[in-house]
Amino acid sequence: MKKGKYYITTIIGLLLIIIGLYFSKSQVRLEGILKVLLYICIGLGCGIFGQGMGKIVSEKAVKNYLEIKKQIEIDTRDERNIAIMNKAKAKAYDMMIFVFGAVMFALALMGIDLMVVMTLVIAYLFVALYGIYCRCKYDKEM
Repeated sequence: MKKGKYYITTIIGLLLIIIGLYFSKSQVRLEGILKVLLYICIGLGCGIFGQGMGKIVSEKAVKNYLEIKKQIEIDTRDERNIAIMNKAKAKAYDMMIFVFGAVMFALALMGIDLMVVMTLVIAYLFVALYGIYCRCKYDKEM
């Protein structure tokens, strides 16, 4: 990703946060899915903003240190580090499936609004189905 795209993602994240906060604090009464979407908008905005700002700050931090920049580039492309990172992601995914399932079940038992629980269920199913898709895709490739 080029440096200019980091600025764009940071601005998009900031706009999502502002839009979500503005409409959640406005006088307009939103019900149901729209209210949930505002908070999802705020959450996505925070994530996108944090990702963009993190990349911008890290680029500026190592801009004048060519040796450190070169070492970071080597470390990110090292096969051993890539294998370790992929194994850690796989372990985290395995744990996430059970943890999110338990959290959704607990929220449903506590009587939390159905829209909130359904939003979590949809996100959970999206991640699980994407995992199955990737598994099938890699099965064919390897």
